[in-house]
Amino acid sequence: MVDTTPLTRAVDHFADRLRAAPQSRLQRGAAAEALGLARELSRRAQVLEGLEPREMPDAGMFAAADQITVAGHDLAVVIPSGADVDDAVRLVEEAQKRAGV
Repeated sequence: MVDTTPLTRAVDHFADRLRAAPQSRLQRGAAAEALGLARELSRRAQVLEGLEPREMPDAGMFAAADQITVAGHDLAVVIPSGADVDDAVRLVEEAQKRAGV
């Protein structure tokens, strides 16, 4: 069994930072960065499940935190290896840095 705690912790931390961010920060790109991350995490989970990937819709800047949480936790359920967890954590951390939160 793969320990996915680092992934869920990273996703939850980013989501918490987004929820605490002012609207102006979200509008300047943090929400768009989060949506991009959510879409990539979702795509990876769907591929691992053997599904044809569908793009996560844009539900608005105030939903971005929830979208990365859902996508990250979905990926954590199906992720196959520790190396994949490490790769996903790096993806989350890089997106958070670009988002500036």
